[in-house]
Amino acid sequence: MAEIIMSIGFIICIIGGILLVIQAFKMSLVWGLLCLFLMPVTFIFTVVHWPVAKKPFFIQLIGMVFFVIGTFMANS
Repeated sequence: MAEIIMSIGFIICIIGGILLVIQAFKMSLVWGLLCLFLMPVTFIFTVVHWPVAKKPFFIQLIGMVFFVIGTFMANS
């Protein structure tokens, strides 16, 4: 059961990440490429463009919560 919850969390995180990169490409090609290849730039993009990045950010956050819950379930 824990592995399923962790997998669901991982998939949700991936979806949120893809949506964030899509939003970055909508802003500009440079933002999109930087977010795609350099992880720290993704955090900068999220802060600078919060109005468009908040939905993908919260999707990733939900995925991380699922992943952490699954991890705790696997360790208990």
